[in-house]
Amino acid sequence: MTRGTNRRTLWARLQRIVQLAERVLEDLAGEPNQQGFANHRAFRWESRRGRGRLVAIEQPIEFDLDDLIGVDRSVAQLVENIEQFVAGHPCNHVLLYGERGTGKSSAVKGLLPRFASRGLRVIEVQKADLIDLPAVLAALVGAPYRFVLFCDDLSFDGGESDYRALKAALEGSLVSPPENVRIIATSNRRHLLPESSVDNRLVRLDDQGELQIGEAIDEKLALSDRFGLVLGFYAFTQDTYLAIVAHYAKKAGIRAPESELREEALRWALRRSSRSGRTARQFVDDFAGRESIHRH
Repeated sequence: MTRGTNRRTLWARLQRIVQLAERVLEDLAGEPNQQGFANHRAFRWESRRGRGRLVAIEQPIEFDLDDLIGVDRSVAQLVENIEQFVAGHPCNHVLLYGERGTGKSSAVKGLLPRFASRGLRVIEVQKADLIDLPAVLAALVGAPYRFVLFCDDLSFDGGESDYRALKAALEGSLVSPPENVRIIATSNRRHLLPESSVDNRLVRLDDQGELQIGEAIDEKLALSDRFGLVLGFYAFTQDTYLAIVAHYAKKAGIRAPESELREEALRWALRRSSRSGRTARQFVDDFAGRESIHRH
């Protein structure tokens, strides 16, 4: 083996050692320091090799709350709660539940543009990582920011037990969540857990005529009850759907006559079997794209 070959081999090994060292240092770095919280507004919790850490999201998806139509009351209550939170006043954990595509996740994403300048940070925690909630909370204690732990599209099947970690974090553990942390979850289910007709058959009246709901239902209600603020996002009427279409069509600069837009929007909703806000946005994106091609 020549001297040149030895040098190349040694150089390759050194590069490999440097790469491994960088990975170790990355794992040891753990949670962002205060400068990291200052430079980024959104994070996600990642579990790696048995431990987790906070990872900054460079370009988080944000949303204008003014674009949410038909859910004004629920959005107003959410904003009021977060207003209290960033101001250091008492406030609640929040559960947003309801029909798909009605703006639950968008409402949470819309909090960042409105409150980030006042110290709000959002941390996304996946359902599979709920077991790490104690570690997540410990990483945020004492930080001079206000953190929303965002659990999106959350629901549990009957045999799952991960929800117990969330229940304990909300209320029920000897260690309460830090005062600078609140949890916001979205779900299509009002109580996060499936409810069956068997559960309902266990509801009975006792000898004193008082309603006894049974242990199965009581266990399912215990999780959602720990959210102090539960806000519903309900299915839209046709008029609300068309109002959303008109709103986004105006923002997109669509020039088509209102009657044509309305007819195609209704046809689109019929094909999708949905009149949600998401459906309205998807229709407008499609319509605007086709109109732009024909214009050019």
